[in-house]
Amino acid sequence: MSAFFRIHSGLDREGPGDRASLDRALAGIAPDARICDAGCGPGADVEALLTHVPQGHVHAVDLHPPFVEAVRTRFARDPRVTAEGADFTALTGPYDVIWSAGAVYSTGIPATLAAWRKALAPGGCAAFSHLCWTGAARPPPAAAFWAEEFAAMGDIAQAEAEIAAAGWRLLDRWPLGPAGWEAYYAPLEARLDALGPTADPELAQAIAAHRAEIATWRAHGHSYDYFLFRVAP
Repeated sequence: MSAFFRIHSGLDREGPGDRASLDRALAGIAPDARICDAGCGPGADVEALLTHVPQGHVHAVDLHPPFVEAVRTRFARDPRVTAEGADFTALTGPYDVIWSAGAVYSTGIPATLAAWRKALAPGGCAAFSHLCWTGAARPPPAAAFWAEEFAAMGDIAQAEAEIAAAGWRLLDRWPLGPAGWEAYYAPLEARLDALGPTADPELAQAIAAHRAEIATWRAHGHSYDYFLFRVAP
């Protein structure tokens, strides 16, 4: 197992997010709606999605087989959930809602929305979180870190312009805020503490990189945040 997955294996979340942001994104969805959790990771959001669609269905999709298997195992007795190893830009649907927490950066907003359009049922919508600079400030440590991790990171205006250029309407937009970051970083820090110090150089390097990411956010998180975008074609 790679050092990355030694750190992340068994963690509930693979990125910032929380129940409050999901609830706002799914407000008003029909109880029998069909949802795709695109880039589902280990399934942190599946249970919350089900509370919005008690008579509906959640199709969880991810490219990493262990994540898919984790969802299948966790919801093995729930016929409302299916999990599949697949590319979320190749969805067929139809879905009433496509939900994606922190995964759109991998393909970018324009390409992702172009792919999702054909997978939505009439009247459907998508809700996704996307990392953006919150304003003009670019603290050098944060700018250097994200230049390596997400070089295409833009501000909120850029994200909204890309949504509009793709021919989608912006229905709602709001910042995730500190609680969503702590929901990810607090368990991750506990895992880093449990794994280190270590004589394994690969693992030690990965632990240091994760600690640097967390330290960057604690010092400069005011300059960037995940924003939730609810959109419709």
